[in-house]
Amino acid sequence: MFRLKNFIIGKPLNNSLLAHEKLTKIKALAVYSSDALSSVAYATEEILWVLAPLGAFALTFSLPIAGAILLLLVALILSYRKTIFAYPSGGGAYNVAKDNLGQIPGLVAGTSLVIDYILTVAVSTASGVAAITSAIPSLLPHTVALCLFFVIMLMIVNLRGIKEAATLFTLPTYIFIVSLLTLIVIGIYKRTLGLPIPMAPLNPILGSAPQSYITLWILAKAFSAGCTALTGVEAISNGVPNFKEPRSHNAALTLAAMGAIIVFLFGGATFLAQTLQVTPNFNETVISQIAQLLTGRGWFYYSLQASTAAILILAANTSYNDFPLVFSLIAKDGYVPRQFSARGDKLVFSNGIIALSAFSAVLLIVFHGDTHALIPLYAVGVFLSFTLSQVGMVVHWYKTKEIDWQGNIMVNGLGATLSGVALTVIATTKFGHGAWFIIVLIPILVLTLLKIHKHYLEIDKELSVDLDHTYEHPEHIKVVVPVAEFTRVVANTIEYAVSISNDITAVHIVLDDEKAEKLKAKWAIYYPGISLIMISSPYRAMLAPLLDYLNEVEKSIQPYELIMILIPEFITPKWWQYFLHNQSGWILKSVLLLNKSYVIASVPYHLREPRKKRPMFP
Repeated sequence: MFRLKNFIIGKPLNNSLLAHEKLTKIKALAVYSSDALSSVAYATEEILWVLAPLGAFALTFSLPIAGAILLLLVALILSYRKTIFAYPSGGGAYNVAKDNLGQIPGLVAGTSLVIDYILTVAVSTASGVAAITSAIPSLLPHTVALCLFFVIMLMIVNLRGIKEAATLFTLPTYIFIVSLLTLIVIGIYKRTLGLPIPMAPLNPILGSAPQSYITLWILAKAFSAGCTALTGVEAISNGVPNFKEPRSHNAALTLAAMGAIIVFLFGGATFLAQTLQVTPNFNETVISQIAQLLTGRGWFYYSLQASTAAILILAANTSYNDFPLVFSLIAKDGYVPRQFSARGDKLVFSNGIIALSAFSAVLLIVFHGDTHALIPLYAVGVFLSFTLSQVGMVVHWYKTKEIDWQGNIMVNGLGATLSGVALTVIATTKFGHGAWFIIVLIPILVLTLLKIHKHYLEIDKELSVDLDHTYEHPEHIKVVVPVAEFTRVVANTIEYAVSISNDITAVHIVLDDEKAEKLKAKWAIYYPGISLIMISSPYRAMLAPLLDYLNEVEKSIQPYELIMILIPEFITPKWWQYFLHNQSGWILKSVLLLNKSYVIASVPYHLREPRKKRPMFP
């Protein structure tokens, strides 16, 4: 089992190597920007899905809408740059909101981030598969299977360590940037020189509604749809601890580089879509249509599609770096199971990586890998965490009054205002398309986290050692040994029982009278001084009669007495052989552990491997 694990994810890393797992700016840009960069591949398309049914005139609003989104992007970049230097320990919106706004806002921000990262994996994977099926339509029926395949691959790669994952994913990210940048330059070049460019063919989805139908509400819906381009902007501020030193400086530079790339790629893609009059299509992405019109279906087209599919799928890798880190911070605070705060063999938060994969896989199966069905769920959590983070930073600057605190309040205040407006628009326009589910889910998750936290507080209080309290030791141990048949396993258990107590009782549940008589006969020979209780079970139940007997024993014990149940168990030489035997010992332990009055222990007997026969002839 361990060999298989080491083969898949590699050998464990020493704690001293944690510093060597940090990322350079080049690798960090690929890892943490892939989500935001990938949004370029479908954000323009989401805007066009809203505008196209209203006609060609409505499409002319796509560029102004993209401009408004990019203005919001710049505000967020400037705001999160402040967060990076103020909170170099990472955690982004969760830590900022928790420290400055209180427990509940912190949990709201944390759950929003968690939902965002799960949806990022689902949406990115589905979008990447959509790019593949656009180029190879015959794969369309296998959409969900392809999505699950890529999620599993991403999980395995990230379990191998952050540095190894970054090395693997760096090249595809930069190929996408260069490919899309080249496509935009080609389009602008041809447009500037007046070279002939074929227009997109007429699409049945293109409507012919009167201009009066284009209302502020429609434009708000298009804006909210295009705001998916901003998902992932917060990723760098969440992952600052994974940067090489000086980590805050390197993270800030990476954030600025990411913002500049998004501005050019998203703006350029929207400009080309409007220039070429491209409309959305269920079977082919907008980027695919633009590339086909400008370059044809040659090697460049397939190279761009391959890099687009790669960046869309690898966008999920941003979540694989941030989700486990944020989840570990929430776990350290005692709001989710504490095992999520522990690093695995490869110095990554393995439990978080596995949980993220499982949640995302469920979403992909439920929504059949459909990007358009998943995206309405997407942006609410993102902008809620944006808004709470920026409001928290305003409070932070006001409380600390550090150098240039008034200027910092203005920057973060602008970010809070714009992201708050965007959140209101998104929640309103997408409410009926699935956003209501996220709006309802976040309070439920917050209540769940508070319940978990309360449990941990109660456990800590219960388990704390009071130095002033005198703890009584039991003066007498009453040992009970469940016996199914007379074997070496049982004999091994009885020998141990004799070493710790002189009050031993063996209990046999009679399911077969003949076997019971044989057991009684052997017991009289080997252990005449140890009582053997025979309990009849006419309905062939084993647990119920035994529990009834133990309850009677419990009623008769004195305050200074302790009941210990020793369960005989044998361990097979091979792990797979374990499943060939009934697990009565394990079942019995599981049931008895629920009773607080007993001490339960297994006494294992390890079976030896059979010796290999020597060949008769050498």
